[in-house]
Amino acid sequence: MTSIFEVALGAEFDRLHPMMRRRFSVGLDSGEACVGRGVMTSIRRGPWWTIPFLQIGRLRNILVPDTGTDVPFVIENFPYRDPLGRETVTFVREYTIGAKHRRFDATMILDDGRIVDYLGTHQHLAVDLDLRVDDRGGLLLTSDSQRFYEGPIGFRFPMLFSGRARLHEYFDDSDQSFHIDLEVRNRRFGFLFGYRGAFQAEWIVATDAPARLKPHRHEART
Repeated sequence: MTSIFEVALGAEFDRLHPMMRRRFSVGLDSGEACVGRGVMTSIRRGPWWTIPFLQIGRLRNILVPDTGTDVPFVIENFPYRDPLGRETVTFVREYTIGAKHRRFDATMILDDGRIVDYLGTHQHLAVDLDLRVDDRGGLLLTSDSQRFYEGPIGFRFPMLFSGRARLHEYFDDSDQSFHIDLEVRNRRFGFLFGYRGAFQAEWIVATDAPARLKPHRHEART
């Protein structure tokens, strides 16, 4: 059984912590989905002028404009085959910040040996991901080039107006939990957005994703 992440990582996949291997084995071959529930100890954003950009991203579930501490969240990773025939894995995160419910949508596919992460409800942004394994079996995920697609329009998104994400996820045997730490930075303006937290996961039988987790449209271009 081979997941899209195992293909992308190659031999490095075996260096992941066993719990990380199971988590990133989610796929059509494994017939499993992974649902994590936990708490974000902190959700942060950059200076005041980042708020309009974050609010725009919120409209299509690409960014979260709020801040908070000890924020409950759920992350759902379900495999499915999209209408274009591509194996896809959802990375949908939902947060409860006071009375507000926020959601961050991402769906990932394998394209020519690399993971492409489509962001948002309409897969407007396609982002190349670089995956690496650290010395303790955690996964380091760094975003690379980005493309914007809307109808007939398609162009490489200028990084001056965007940010590079760096996500570190690992499993800690001492508390039997997965830990995540994300920062998004712009090369000129610095820190834009980030969060840090931990969750515990359960695996359920699944070869399709619920409709509520799928994007409203699927983008053919990568």
